[in-house]
Amino acid sequence: MSITSLGKNSLDALLIDYLEYCEIEKNLAQSTVRMYDFYLNDFFGWLKDYLKKEKIYPADLQMENLRKYRVFLNRRKNSRSDDGYKQSTQKTFMVAIRAFLKYLIVERDLSVISPDQINLGKSGDRVPKVLNEDQLERLFSAQDLNKRSGIRDRAILETLFSTGLRVSELVGLNVDDINLETGEFTVIGKGRKARTVYLSPSARQWIRRYLSTRRDEFVPLFLRYSGKSMEDEDPDGESLRLSARSVQRMIKKYGRRAGLAVDVTPHTLRHTFATGLLQEGADLRSVQELLGHSDVSTTQIYTHVTNQRLKETHKRFHKDVLPDVE
Repeated sequence: MSITSLGKNSLDALLIDYLEYCEIEKNLAQSTVRMYDFYLNDFFGWLKDYLKKEKIYPADLQMENLRKYRVFLNRRKNSRSDDGYKQSTQKTFMVAIRAFLKYLIVERDLSVISPDQINLGKSGDRVPKVLNEDQLERLFSAQDLNKRSGIRDRAILETLFSTGLRVSELVGLNVDDINLETGEFTVIGKGRKARTVYLSPSARQWIRRYLSTRRDEFVPLFLRYSGKSMEDEDPDGESLRLSARSVQRMIKKYGRRAGLAVDVTPHTLRHTFATGLLQEGADLRSVQELLGHSDVSTTQIYTHVTNQRLKETHKRFHKDVLPDVE
């Protein structure tokens, strides 16, 4: 199909088809589909302003226009912090555009520029933040265990650290999902991929203690105890399911209460889980499987932390056994 025949479908119309394709054919999570929608609508809005056009078409996806958009992203300020966009954030926008271009070529047989022509740039190595043993102990001791919410929160922290779950996976758990006898269960992660995760004895103990405080038969594993009232006609208690945002705020609160200098998030516990496994001798492929990463290169970010600690150990060893050169 030639470029001149591309004017029949606007990019807005093709975007609707693409998002439905992501949802139905690729079986992507709703949160992922929403993010693609956000990134691509942002680009389309900019492109309309830049070209001074009300409607844009695949023929407008020229390399020069994409380059200008990349410059725009690099100079853009965050509306909340007034800081510029990080390279990793800019890269995420471009990844979404590349995926859309691939769809246009493969699924719609359109002659647009190749996704491979878009250089994502180097975003720099990401070194994940992890907690040491002392920080973990302080974080896990910051709950008020006289309150049922405190017991629930301790169970959440133990579960995150024991399994390496993403916060979205954690809040999606139901009571029946957890096998406290075997200490293992299956979770559906990104891309609707199933994997097995394992609970530590401590996590199993705290989940049991939390469940013993409940006098309901609601489906969600973790319930909220504040906020808006339970919805009518909700026998399963879905309207009381704890949200990912609530868990994020809760963990930040305990990080501050524990006096930690690290900005603690659910992902900090996931990072700490993965790093701990590698330090104890687990191979990278096993950690990849436990984390639910589709590509082992994603898991390799944790080797930066372990390699740094190996370097420090090596340095201390040679300082201790070898005399200083005068």
